[in-house]
Amino acid sequence: MAVPQQKIDDIPQNRNFGELLSEYGHLNSHDLLDVMINRVFRGNIALVSSFGAESIVLLDMVAQVRPDTPVIFLDTRKLFGETLHYRDEIAERLGLTNIITVKPNPDDIAGEDKNGLLWTRDTDACCDLRKVRPLARAMNEYGAWITGRKRFQTTQRSAIAPIEQDGSKIKINPLAHWNQDELDRIIESRALPKHPLIAQGYPSIGCMPCTNRVEAGQDRRMGRWAGQGKTECGIHIGENI
Repeated sequence: MAVPQQKIDDIPQNRNFGELLSEYGHLNSHDLLDVMINRVFRGNIALVSSFGAESIVLLDMVAQVRPDTPVIFLDTRKLFGETLHYRDEIAERLGLTNIITVKPNPDDIAGEDKNGLLWTRDTDACCDLRKVRPLARAMNEYGAWITGRKRFQTTQRSAIAPIEQDGSKIKINPLAHWNQDELDRIIESRALPKHPLIAQGYPSIGCMPCTNRVEAGQDRRMGRWAGQGKTECGIHIGENI
């Protein structure tokens, strides 16, 4: 059945995420992206990517569906240099033509983290300053966003659906049901470039101060905010975006 091309603003008020999930939630990852990017939210959707350890899978899919899809990249000013180089390499390799790099507001940085050490005192406040608020500003331009979240990653993500309502936005999670083996297989079969820090013991990669190496056999996300009981930066919590 053909899906009408429309922006989220054209969808009737009673067309909630539950109806979208019922109609499209059964689609495989590629087809779900195709429908959401090219039809349902055409011109009103962006992929938000960290260009981290697993990001290449979703970036590759989006490039196949529509290479000029907006890809929002949060440059927190605390990232590994390798991540910045990887972003540029992958954009060129996959032919992604609309990378939107978003940075924290300089006035906010000057007022709240002048010495750059907020992360040592309050990681939640640092994430809010450098990730949550910048993304919220960027997402004012869009009604829906695509994420690479997967159920297996954390307890908080264990029940995510392919389509969700998140505040005023619709959130698309094409890889929600994927597991690590499936990710590894597609990376190998398509010969996709891996983030260079993976080989150095970083299977999950965020900001440099809050990302540690992980020993073989440990959970991949143990290196993120190690010892703090923190598993999310805040962009996927509540109605922050």
